[in-house]
Amino acid sequence: MPASDRRPKLRMIAGSGEAVPQPADDALIDAVIRGDPNVAGALYDRLFPLIDATLFRMMGVRGADHDDLVQATFEQVIKTLTTRRFARACSLRTWASSIAANVGLNALRSRIRERKVVDRNQNATEAGERSFAREDPERDMALREEVAKVREVLYTMNQQRAEVLVLHDVLGHDLAEISALLGVSIAAAQSRLVRGRHELRERLEDGGRA
Repeated sequence: MPASDRRPKLRMIAGSGEAVPQPADDALIDAVIRGDPNVAGALYDRLFPLIDATLFRMMGVRGADHDDLVQATFEQVIKTLTTRRFARACSLRTWASSIAANVGLNALRSRIRERKVVDRNQNATEAGERSFAREDPERDMALREEVAKVREVLYTMNQQRAEVLVLHDVLGHDLAEISALLGVSIAAAQSRLVRGRHELRERLEDGGRA
């Protein structure tokens, strides 16, 4: 089945062109827990742009498995909501971003383990990359190579440190949000961030070796 056919079948079509009011997070979560079939479209509209963007930032490209990763993220979001694992200590969007980041981390770790990490320098076809200035193509290529190196090193690091590093430095969550997401103290989140940055820097200086 083509990847496009596996895109999350969540979006509903509004009728008569009328604006559909957007429910608050709590109302949306409660509807998911009740198994309300009418909540699918609202959940998709609320979370898809964020999940899509988070996975793109994690993976560096919307590859052949991008739709599968989006689907896996939605499945994890719904599972955590229906099993009441989401404590509502942060926004639904922040929670979904964290889940998408974790899905991306696992996917990249799997690629590295299987030695199937692709050279993204050959796949720079996204509109964002096409918009980069091309005054110095050699410099642009070198920068992309450095980014690819950082990604590969990052996803072989200690998992707890890498997770906090991605949430804070890549996705822009503050320590209070990360603390709520991971169920740890702010001091613990900060410690993981500091240690993660130190580990990343050491591995890059050591040529990426574990």
